[in-house]
Amino acid sequence: MPEEWNQIAFDDHVHDANTKGRKSPTHLIMDAWIKGIRRLRVIYYNHISSISATELLQAAEIMGITVRIGIEFSARFRGKYVGLIWVPRGFHDAQDFLCFLEEPEVEALMLEGRVASRYQEKRVLALLGEVNKRHRHAIREKYKLDLPELEESDFRAYVAPGQASALHLARYLHAKIVPLLSDRVEALRQDYQSTHDADEQRRIQALVDELNHLTADAMMDEYLDRVHNPDIANPEDSNPEDSNKDEEIPWLLRLDPKNLIDHLVNLRSGYRLTLNLTGLQVEDVLEILYAGEGRITRLEIFNLKDHSAGLTGHVPAIAEMQQAVNQGNVIALKSILRRSIQRLSLEDPPDASRIEQLRVILHDIITLKAFYTGTRLTSRIGSDSTGGSPRTYGMGLVVEETLPQRARRQIDRPNEARLRLPIAVQVARQIVFHPRPTPPGPSRLMNALRRLPGCGNLGLRREKSWQVHEYATRLVPHGNIITLGGIRVPELNGLDLKVDSTGQRGKQRMSNMNNFMKNSLKVLLGFIPAFATFALTKQWWLLAYGGAFIWFGITGLRNVMQSVLGGGGLRRSPLLRWNDLISWQRITDSLLFTGFSVPLLDYVTKTVILDRGMGITTATHPIMLYSLMALANGIYLSSHNILRGLPRGAVVGNFFRSILSIPLAVGFNAAAGMLLTSMRIRPVDLILQRWAAIISKAASDVVAGIIEGLADRFQNIERRRNALKQIIRQTLDTYADLELLLPEAQVMEYLKSPEKWEGKIPADVRDLAKRMFVHALDLLYFWMYQPRARIALRSQIRTLSPEERDILLQAQIVLRQERPISQMFVDGILGKGFAEPLAFYLSQAPAYLAAVDKLITAEKEN
Repeated sequence: MPEEWNQIAFDDHVHDANTKGRKSPTHLIMDAWIKGIRRLRVIYYNHISSISATELLQAAEIMGITVRIGIEFSARFRGKYVGLIWVPRGFHDAQDFLCFLEEPEVEALMLEGRVASRYQEKRVLALLGEVNKRHRHAIREKYKLDLPELEESDFRAYVAPGQASALHLARYLHAKIVPLLSDRVEALRQDYQSTHDADEQRRIQALVDELNHLTADAMMDEYLDRVHNPDIANPEDSNPEDSNKDEEIPWLLRLDPKNLIDHLVNLRSGYRLTLNLTGLQVEDVLEILYAGEGRITRLEIFNLKDHSAGLTGHVPAIAEMQQAVNQGNVIALKSILRRSIQRLSLEDPPDASRIEQLRVILHDIITLKAFYTGTRLTSRIGSDSTGGSPRTYGMGLVVEETLPQRARRQIDRPNEARLRLPIAVQVARQIVFHPRPTPPGPSRLMNALRRLPGCGNLGLRREKSWQVHEYATRLVPHGNIITLGGIRVPELNGLDLKVDSTGQRGKQRMSNMNNFMKNSLKVLLGFIPAFATFALTKQWWLLAYGGAFIWFGITGLRNVMQSVLGGGGLRRSPLLRWNDLISWQRITDSLLFTGFSVPLLDYVTKTVILDRGMGITTATHPIMLYSLMALANGIYLSSHNILRGLPRGAVVGNFFRSILSIPLAVGFNAAAGMLLTSMRIRPVDLILQRWAAIISKAASDVVAGIIEGLADRFQNIERRRNALKQIIRQTLDTYADLELLLPEAQVMEYLKSPEKWEGKIPADVRDLAKRMFVHALDLLYFWMYQPRARIALRSQIRTLSPEERDILLQAQIVLRQERPISQMFVDGILGKGFAEPLAFYLSQAPAYLAAVDKLITAEKEN
């Protein structure tokens, strides 16, 4: 993902463990963050609980992921059910959404949804009965596995807190079979080892391979598919003419699309409705859109799960219709309707009621156009991921143009497991320049400098982002949407005749090695070519045996100094030691690559090419020598930076740092020559020629230390600024919520002495007060432990209004409430180990409050 973290990475249809997925809401959000997904829409069936919504929304807020909650309802339409995804919108925060769920009308709908879900469970429980009745006996006969009868209560406990589905039953059945498979293979292993008949051994091996492939997906295909259970009534099938069945069907599942939409839109003014296109043809979509009167504004135009199963043949015709609706193209709509009517007329027998309805739409096509005159019928694209099957590509999609160049090259590699979808969205790159907070004097200077030609954006913060034109989504053979997951190797059961599957050792990988061993190996790999070059090409013992140590010492010292200076240097927090600011992995990476630069610079460039080939030495052409060595070093640095996938800025910077080091290297060479001459050490030119590579290296690292130290400083400040901006905003928002809940009280008086208000304040106010304590503790931690946090806080305070500064200062004073805050630590706000953080708070809060007071006072005076 790009360093700017501005990628268009999303998934508009995923499931968590509360429906048919395997991941809890928190786990789902963590996985999305790891993949780089920035927008997620989690789908629930028929209802959602407050507990599930709270966990999902809070986890998303912490990880900075935009999450929408969609509830998919089933509307009865022409002998089947169609999915309508309702996404309530317009909430201030997660608490506002939870309050919405507690409204009486919404609670009633969720109750009806639970009734509908229990009704839809009937097919799953019927499948469970069919497994007990027929399939487990077939498994016993085919695989010699004595599968006991499955208990409904045990299955329900396995599914909880999800909604029972055939997928759950397949996983449950597989979980019950796995221990039996192990016992079966153990018996087969003994038979395999006792026989010497090659044919018998091959037969046993084939049987074990067959057992190895008895996975959850195989259970679904062989036993739980609808084809193998034709006698089980499917509650998802409806027949409007079956009145007896209607008496059994819950009210929510008896609604057609129009009545369902009418009911949903009356619950809240802000909403989005998405039509799930699974199993629908273009004439179905036209009918439903017309019945919805323009209130369906989204089409799930691409479902990755359906695509993997080959069930998207209907999508191109629907996409053509969607484009005609968005363009208001009456001619195209008329053509689509007439083709549909003609095709339906050729069926045997023709569906007269459907043909009649399409003719009504054909004669009223201007109304259909009017429904979407001011509203676009946009697209939604989702994976429908449950996190369970290796057959699908998993969660996450990304627009190719928003990825770094290195990632884009990887996509088209022959063996790449990710899929390029046959769908394209139009994106536009936009660059915005933001002013940085500066004091009045420098600000006036910057304004004057920006008037110079080519300096219009001097001193401004550049921000690159992408804008998506959702209405321009189209189906193409070679799209620009890439899956973030790949098809995994089928997860077999891990059975083996030769070694007990429980005793198998996993493959040893570099990524599984502990950090100390990994870093030591990197240093050793870089040290070997460096030491060999000096030992084999130098005659003086100091360079022959100490040259590699000097080379590595220069690199290590430069990395340490730039990390310390970038993280605060001498002005860092007293609680931060100098080595707390150092990334040892970064240093070992640098040592690894600098080791391979020794033969390149000292032997190939300096000795073979320049000295022997061109006669360029420190005695003949010192400026040319150091210029060409710097050029070779710049090319090497840029090359391995590209291979490591570093940002373009780092690649360019490391190339030009070598160019900038040329005058410094020439200066070091002249100073060393003068020192040797004054000490009457001879021959000067020969000594300088031997040390030329180290002199060039030292000059390059001095420049790098300055440039990269400043870059580290800027990055640390920017990261702290972004984090502090969020904490300060949360503090101000929480304070505003307290003001709303205590209209006649002084909020700060309450926060200063909450014990005086005991029993007079509702629970939600006490919860907000605890949140204020948490925000203040966050700022205390940042101030004391995060590099460059103090400079970042100062810059953020400058962006606040005088009133907001006062509120922020008053909000920090709550840290004086030692008793309630200490109680929060004891109660486990950070887990069981509360002693150390509690001691940190009690010892550091007074000094922090004095520093923040002084800082805000100084900003007021300025």
